[in-house]
Amino acid sequence: MGFRGEGALLADGAPVETPRDAARDAAHEELRKAVYHQHEPGVVERFVDWVQHQISRAVDGVSTPLGGGGNAALALLIVLALVLGFVLWRRYGAPRRAARATGKLFTGPEGPRSAAGHRADAAAHAAAGAWEDAVREQMRALVRALEERTVLAPRPGRTADEAAAEAGRALPDHARELASAARLFDDIAFGDRPADERAYRLLADLDQTLGRTRPVAVPAGGGTA
Repeated sequence: MGFRGEGALLADGAPVETPRDAARDAAHEELRKAVYHQHEPGVVERFVDWVQHQISRAVDGVSTPLGGGGNAALALLIVLALVLGFVLWRRYGAPRRAARATGKLFTGPEGPRSAAGHRADAAAHAAAGAWEDAVREQMRALVRALEERTVLAPRPGRTADEAAAEAGRALPDHARELASAARLFDDIAFGDRPADERAYRLLADLDQTLGRTRPVAVPAGGGTA
């Protein structure tokens, strides 16, 4: 750098005495130059690095103000983890799974399609390995088939959870399977769960099983026999 610290020597070996404060100020001035900061991370990255450093220090063991020992380390870890979680949430937003509450089963401007049409589309997507689309269409086929059999009353804007709850009252022996199918659909269509052949087959098999099941009479407002 452009300064000599305390204790430096001249070319002839004579010591140079630089005041400590002057040396510190010179170092700070040198480090403020842009060349030292052009590759520095952003504010969030620096904060995350700081949190990770504090966690490492806590793991090594902290002392007093919280009582020292493992309890203090644990408390500090919890606080830092919460802070880190908040920072990441502010940066990346809420998880996609939050969309589940408003995710409609049938979307788009087109009119109602038959269960057979949805099944055909699901099979085509499955043959192409497009498992997420296959799962969507197969779940729609399952619910549309229940509407065609009047187990469910046709209703625009229905969610998979709502369809499963209503159908489960008319098909009580399969209520749990319907609820699981709705959760699977939501997790794939509106959450972050990857779709695969197993998920598609599970819905296709349930669709076939329900087609062979006779509904029971339920009070007005639910499914009908």
